[in-house]
Amino acid sequence: MEMKKTFRWMVGIVALMGAVVVTSCSDDENPEPEPDKSFVVDRDDLKGEITEGEVVLESGTYKLTGALVVKEGAKLVIKAGVKVEATEVAADQHSQVRYIGISRGAQIDVQGTASNPVVFTSQKQTPGAWGGLVLCGAAPINKGETAKSEVGDLDYGGSNVNDNSGSVKYLRIEYSGFAYNSEKEFNGLSLFGVGKGTVIENVQVHEGSDDGFEWFGGTVDAKNLIVTNYAAEVGDDLFDWTEGWNGNGENWYGIRTNNGNRGIEADNNGNNHTATPISNPTIKNLTLIGNGDAGSPEPQAMKLRVGTKAIFENVVLANWATGFDVEHDEGISFVGDGSLKATGVRFVNVGTKAKGKKTDGSAADVSAIFTENANATGAGAGTDVPEWAKGWTVGLD
Repeated sequence: MEMKKTFRWMVGIVALMGAVVVTSCSDDENPEPEPDKSFVVDRDDLKGEITEGEVVLESGTYKLTGALVVKEGAKLVIKAGVKVEATEVAADQHSQVRYIGISRGAQIDVQGTASNPVVFTSQKQTPGAWGGLVLCGAAPINKGETAKSEVGDLDYGGSNVNDNSGSVKYLRIEYSGFAYNSEKEFNGLSLFGVGKGTVIENVQVHEGSDDGFEWFGGTVDAKNLIVTNYAAEVGDDLFDWTEGWNGNGENWYGIRTNNGNRGIEADNNGNNHTATPISNPTIKNLTLIGNGDAGSPEPQAMKLRVGTKAIFENVVLANWATGFDVEHDEGISFVGDGSLKATGVRFVNVGTKAKGKKTDGSAADVSAIFTENANATGAGAGTDVPEWAKGWTVGLD
């Protein structure tokens, strides 16, 4: 009995020594991987392609001197309080435009807070000074199985409804909207086929020269969005969607005092009005404030056309020539069956509440698109600045 115990004890010692030797050899032959050095962060010259791993912008200001593109499999993390400032570029230097692009299969993580937001801005503080933020995902679109983004030439679209392009929280995007030409222009935040796994919350686009937010298909939800346009340079729409966006929106506040375009411009597909998936978001708690009758061709709170559906709940529309403008036979039919509908709408200084036009140009009665509620609160406080927007935004004092 004693010999068996001794034998077992000796075997244990030998096994332990072997493990120590093996572990030691393993450490020598397979050291811990070093940090990725394929992308070098330069605060004064931030640009290029992030092709692998995770790149973190820790604190302070970074000068964006060209396109910064995050490629598939890589991730860009931006800590609270970071400022990314695009340096000045001539309007005709298209190849040098500054923007941040997140490729399909890549991710961004903007970690702003209400007391310490992340800011994307420009050295030249005028609308259209730089590109903005472009997110691309693998969620469904109706332009084809996949497509190329209109700016950045990045792939987007796919079949993954829950695709995850990361998280964007408490971000201000200022002076975006760089234009290649009259037909090709950056927005503040462009969402190309972005999936529902992505988080978009508490984002402001301030003084952009094109749309504040635009969805190109996808399924991503978006909460607590703000667009502010005051500059003499005329912007486009505050919010815009096309190509089959099927997400949810909650707490949107848009205001313009310049002679810009619409509060919302909503499409399904301009080449095929019945292309699927059909654009069909649900937007709850919405305030759109315009500039009265000023603008071109006619200031409209919402232009709903080429086959989009949508459900709006708790809406305040103020200072527009027209509230709801519905175009094309598909949209007229959606008003009829209730799949294009706004409930609980408060009109403030709106000349024409609703008007419709069929595909052949003849007028259509679309008064059924809305029901009224004189006590609607919209984004939270009627035409006033909602509480959730205070503290991390600009231009709302």
